[in-house]
Amino acid sequence: MRFMVIVKASKDSEAGVMPSTELLTAMGKFNEELVKASVMEAGEGLHPTSKGARIKYGTGQSSVSRGPFALSSDLVAGFWLINTQSLDEAIDWMKRAPFLEGDEIEIRQVFAADDFGEALTPELREQEERLRAQAAKK
Repeated sequence: MRFMVIVKASKDSEAGVMPSTELLTAMGKFNEELVKASVMEAGEGLHPTSKGARIKYGTGQSSVSRGPFALSSDLVAGFWLINTQSLDEAIDWMKRAPFLEGDEIEIRQVFAADDFGEALTPELREQEERLRAQAAKK
């Protein structure tokens, strides 16, 4: 099962405060453990929303808002993409992550092709597999 681990933004991450060498070292060690256990597929930190934008879609047109955005529980500061046998295993791994007091993460299962049932036709499934293979080559 694949899970997206969403690292929630904080006042510091939105202000562009970079993590300390100690925290970067601890996070690097944790990431090494994830990789050695074949759990981690990807993981990155994100710049503050002041360097980002949102697009809101409407009928016939879309509108763009540039950051910064007000600090709220929906802002994201980083992520991991992990692969575990269950949500419980994902939780067990992420409980070991070296976060600071007050930091928060969210763990969400990523849809697999089989989750879409008959709506994902053989043609759409083939397209999905082809696109994933092409993306992996880059």
